Amino acid sequence: MKYLIILVSAFMLTACKKDKENISESVKADSIQSIQDSAKTDIQTTTITVDPFPFPKEIKECSCFFSKNREDFLNEKYIYADDAGKTAYMMLDGKRMALSLLSSSDMEANDELSKEIENENYKISVKGKKIKNEEALLFEGTLTIEKPDGTKSVIPIYGECGC
Repeated sequence: MKYLIILVSAFMLTACKKDKENISESVKADSIQSIQDSAKTDIQTTTITVDPFPFPKEIKECSCFFSKNREDFLNEKYIYADDAGKTAYMMLDGKRMALSLLSSSDMEANDELSKEIENENYKISVKGKKIKNEEALLFEGTLTIEKPDGTKSVIPIYGECGC
């Protein structure tokens, strides 16, 4: 009788364990399936690509030029450059663009940098704070790019303005 109770108990434990494994496997399969299903949705996210480019040959004298960070700046991987007055240059969505500056703050007068650029496809805002004041002024800040469809990218910037 004793052996019969042990045998029945062992059988029941084994049977319960198998059911738990089957339930666990089916939950995993369902989770994987739902992840795969959500990946198949038709929602397309659009982003604004901002690529580095060489310093523009059009800029001859005073300029501002920025990279995403200090390392890129030292390696001359610029994402923004302007001639300190009229025209800004960027590589947006794979196209090199020359954009007209709408407004630009006087960097010599205060520690804040502010530039506004706009065309039919992009609205660009450059905001920065002076971090070093030498012959060339070093700035850190953000570059905000917006499209008419509401797509928006905010990128940290590091760079300088000077003559």
